[in-house]
Amino acid sequence: MELKTKIIAEDGKQELRITREFDLPVELLFKAHAEPGLIEQWMSNPYTTSKMLKFEGKKHGGYQQQSTDASGRVVFKANGAFHEFIPNQKIIRTFEMENAPLGVQLELLSFEKLTDNTSKLTTHVIYESLAVRDQVLKTPFAPGVSMAHDRMQEIMSKLK
Repeated sequence: MELKTKIIAEDGKQELRITREFDLPVELLFKAHAEPGLIEQWMSNPYTTSKMLKFEGKKHGGYQQQSTDASGRVVFKANGAFHEFIPNQKIIRTFEMENAPLGVQLELLSFEKLTDNTSKLTTHVIYESLAVRDQVLKTPFAPGVSMAHDRMQEIMSKLK
């Protein structure tokens, strides 16, 4: 099955471009990235529960999130800082997975209104090196991002 979220990885570049069109107004798409309770919903899945431990959605703010399995064991923990947080337009942030050898990445999220009821999210991710980017691509990264975006679409559609 073809994934709705597209990941573009150009040869020789230490970056990715992730794009997805949503059947959501741009305001709802942005809200999905700006409200901790909503982020927790679409970042959770049948196997893990996501929790935002810290979330300051503003320039110079930061965040920390973790996911736990059914037994309460932490399986994922990440943190970062916001460098820009412009409602319905742009978020620039760092992202670092704790206890993983991948280092810090820079993420530039652009929110684009297509129509009154559709929008597009473009995420430009820059890694420390080409080797790190390629290491990420060897993981189930693409299906994971697409699955999270599918959940986001489903959850946010109920708020229309």
